[in-house]
Amino acid sequence: MARYRPEMSAASLEPASAVTATDEYGNVRQLRIAGECALTLYLDRYELVTLMTLGQQPEWLALGYLKNQGLIEDYREIRSVQVDWETEAAAVSTSRDEDWRRRLQKRTVTTGCGQGTVYGDLRQRLARTRLRPARPLRQSEIYALLRQLASHNQVYRAAGAVHGCALCRGEEVLIFAEDVGRHNAVDIIAGRMWLEETDGADKVFYTTGRLTSEMVIKVAQMGIPALLSRSGITRMGLELARQTGIVMLARVQGRQHFLVYHGDEHVVRDLKLPRKLAVAGGVAAGAAIPGRYSPR
Repeated sequence: MARYRPEMSAASLEPASAVTATDEYGNVRQLRIAGECALTLYLDRYELVTLMTLGQQPEWLALGYLKNQGLIEDYREIRSVQVDWETEAAAVSTSRDEDWRRRLQKRTVTTGCGQGTVYGDLRQRLARTRLRPARPLRQSEIYALLRQLASHNQVYRAAGAVHGCALCRGEEVLIFAEDVGRHNAVDIIAGRMWLEETDGADKVFYTTGRLTSEMVIKVAQMGIPALLSRSGITRMGLELARQTGIVMLARVQGRQHFLVYHGDEHVVRDLKLPRKLAVAGGVAAGAAIPGRYSPR
């Protein structure tokens, strides 16, 4: 039997446009800039939120937003997702009653780019979530994955001003999304995983943005046990990673550097890197740490 899929529009926009600018010498240059559009999300005709987005994958964005906010648990309750850029609206129609509106009573403005919003007390809902990687994270795979990711950030290379996120398995990039806010890029991937019933247990999530509480909450709800970022972390993000069991790596850059903030026992250092002197209070690179997987 075919998997259920709601009726969906296909209203993607071009993510960048051509402009002219003058440089420090007064030379006229032809450049491209990232798009930014307002998209108001309606749930059963109720105005929910206005998202600022590139508009590349608006239907997936709407679905992922609803999933990650905990407003709809079963995608089979969704009848249709229709995006109309003339009215700057994404209308989601469902078959359920309106008890979801109680979840809108508590709203938290997050640190997401453009100020993301989280409805309801999602932190309490995560209290029973415990994740564990299906396999260890190998240093060699992390660096290989970074090389793969470098070829995916097309909008960033053309126009800048966007964040990128990716769903990965081993060295493979399964889904890549870019948007003006990292929370939008996460939701685009979440929407696809939801409708395609993709299991996150053996996956790794990568983001160019910082690892805040919002990022950890969303990744935990997607069932992904490992989170990588080329940026930094926040205290609440780290607390939630410890609570849910998510392996957290940040400052993942180049071929020489990453920092494991949580879940070091799930990381295998299987490459021989130049040894460095320890920073104050640390240990020398390559020194043995009890409980870590042994490289094979």
